[in-house]
Amino acid sequence: MSGGVDSSVAASLLLAEGHDVVGVFMRHGEESPAVCAIEGSTNGGVSLPVVGQRLDHKQGCCSASDALDARRVADRLDIPFYALNLQQEFGQIIDYFVKEYTAGRTPNPCVMCNNWIKFGKLFDYADSVGAEFVATGHYAQIASDPDAPSSRTPALLRGVDAGKDQSYVLFGIERQHLARMLLPVGGFHKSEIRRRAAELGLRVAEKKDSQEICFVTSGKHDEFVRARRPAQDTSGEIVTVDGRVVGDHPGIERFTIGQRQGLGVAMGEPFFVVKIDAKTKRVVIGPKAALARKELTASNANWLIEPSAAPFRCAAQIRYNSTAQPATVKVLPEGRLRVVFDEPRLGVAPGQAVVCYDGDRVLGGGWIEGSADPTS
Repeated sequence: MSGGVDSSVAASLLLAEGHDVVGVFMRHGEESPAVCAIEGSTNGGVSLPVVGQRLDHKQGCCSASDALDARRVADRLDIPFYALNLQQEFGQIIDYFVKEYTAGRTPNPCVMCNNWIKFGKLFDYADSVGAEFVATGHYAQIASDPDAPSSRTPALLRGVDAGKDQSYVLFGIERQHLARMLLPVGGFHKSEIRRRAAELGLRVAEKKDSQEICFVTSGKHDEFVRARRPAQDTSGEIVTVDGRVVGDHPGIERFTIGQRQGLGVAMGEPFFVVKIDAKTKRVVIGPKAALARKELTASNANWLIEPSAAPFRCAAQIRYNSTAQPATVKVLPEGRLRVVFDEPRLGVAPGQAVVCYDGDRVLGGGWIEGSADPTS
């Protein structure tokens, strides 16, 4: 329970279905200057310091007010509530986040949080209390495998609300966990979830959705990265795709592929980040057309089905907020894959995930390591 409307209604839906529900809040340990504690949680919960209000005033998912909202909802629903100290586990995600940015890649900590914590460490906690399932407020669905209805491994599907679908960030969960996952809100539209929250008298009914990385409490990820690697100088030159030096930058961690705003140089027309070279510390910019990529390779693949050894057709999605596009996928040795798009895609960013779909079903995916432009 994050203290948001989705996980709050998810808990109420599970209760209505007859489940014995336990609410769990995850504490990550990254503190803002304002810090408070969760006092006297239901059913013996302990007092734990949690992150205070964000300095950027944007909505996160692990602040002190979120923890209090989650506890109030648990009290309203009359279910046990615990705040778990997962600072060590979140530390691994933070290390990954910092390492990726200083390597010129664009990390996705939310995917890693789902892989390592929400559908990783929380299963350990579920086992310790004898819980059968782990449930969250993600907008995705779990259903019987349409190709093998008798299979014990269900399918992961997109959520009904296309505008809120979060199946992309769940691609990396272990296939074995699917049978123990519950995603109660995935079959609803967001407006219906808010309506149900209001009917239940939950004060979080109109709470804004989480938008930012929960542990970057300043809202400035480049400053966060530099603060954790102060001795590593990643500043360098800004150059155009034809090699012309047009400026300097304070660090490659400030940029991501496809970025247009905040480049620090005026080109007279829209220019975008098309490449980040960690070795030379150069940020390469160019016109929008220079972002086009026909194919990509990815590593550390995770498959929720048994992938075909032969090339197969699917729709591939390169970012959480992008749309899946027709492509051909080839599974490669050592956990890698190649994706060739029917039409070039813009903004393929190393470090992001590419997720493969068959209709609404998540097949699997991997972490983008490189791409080729349409002429190569």
